[in-house]
Amino acid sequence: MTPPVRPASDRQPTIAVVGGSLTGPITALLLLQAGFDAVTVFEAAPASAPLGGGLIGLERPALDVLDRLGIDQREFVAHDSEAIVEMSIRDRHPAETIRRTYPGRNTTWTLLHHALTRRLPAGVLHTGMKVTALTERAGQPVLRFRDGHTAAADLVVFADGRSSTGRRLLDPHRRLRYAGYVAHRGLAEITPPAGLRDFLRLQPCPGVQFNLAPVPGGCDWTFYLDCTSAEYARRSGADPTRRVFALPRHVSPAARTHVDTHAELLLPAEHAALVRATSTRMAVPVLDITPPERMVWPVGAGHAVLLGDALVPVRPHTARGANNGIEQAAGLVAALTQHRKYAADLPAALHGWQRRHLPAAVAAVHRGAVIGHRLGLGTHQPTP
Repeated sequence: MTPPVRPASDRQPTIAVVGGSLTGPITALLLLQAGFDAVTVFEAAPASAPLGGGLIGLERPALDVLDRLGIDQREFVAHDSEAIVEMSIRDRHPAETIRRTYPGRNTTWTLLHHALTRRLPAGVLHTGMKVTALTERAGQPVLRFRDGHTAAADLVVFADGRSSTGRRLLDPHRRLRYAGYVAHRGLAEITPPAGLRDFLRLQPCPGVQFNLAPVPGGCDWTFYLDCTSAEYARRSGADPTRRVFALPRHVSPAARTHVDTHAELLLPAEHAALVRATSTRMAVPVLDITPPERMVWPVGAGHAVLLGDALVPVRPHTARGANNGIEQAAGLVAALTQHRKYAADLPAALHGWQRRHLPAAVAAVHRGAVIGHRLGLGTHQPTP
């Protein structure tokens, strides 16, 4: 005998999503698709803020989530190669090449962000809304914003990135710590080197790695170099745990010279020339954090959760940052749907979601440190 379906509550839960980068909009779109109609996204940056970002690898489970949202890969994947070409460099010349297959596709933050935000219905995304506090009123979580406004919600989803306000409010003892090296990034608006179609990884020596991939309008490159906290502060204007992204306006002439010099010393001539020719540059200090022990917090009769980089930023070598966030968002929406549709116990559903996704997030933290150590990154070894 089929058990009767318990009637869902007529009242839709109000859900506030904090963070308008990638994980936040994906969470909102999944919620809207699942029938939740009281969803609002709050983004701290104003609408006028310049937007942009580098290369992102998406694995098959994350790509499937985007498929389910009706976002065709051709909209955000410009080059459909699955190959990773790893090349050892000796005396600035290729020495050994290994070809691997990546179980996914590469995109850019800019392409994916545009594909997501253009699908958000009018009135869902609110920009310039910097969260300063999370309190409780009449048993309901309440967000407070820098401009004095407040917003009540039954569930608050913090998807606000590496410098997460949500993590500071909910889990304040877990703080970012610098790993000792920087991912220098550039978008070279020039024709890619002859034949460049795949993701290319050059490894000149321990403590150095250079990645290159074709993107619309040119090439995206990342140059990993050791750097002390004091050196980063001098070149970028702030400590690495405070300035977690050095935007183009923060990249000083000294920082540019530092990168160009190492490119000339370590990379093949054509790749060093590509670095020199790049005007748009950023720098991302690689950060670690104590692994999380939870993802869900009760706030009065409601709840707050952390997702993606807000929960735990992982080292870029793991290629798990965006993937963690997307997979966690899909799992969260599945748990909430069971609650709304079949009256499943919400705390139990949320803790079941946490039990499933927390181990993968913790594993990515540990794996990043292992990969960095294997590559000699963060050890401040002298480069040739």
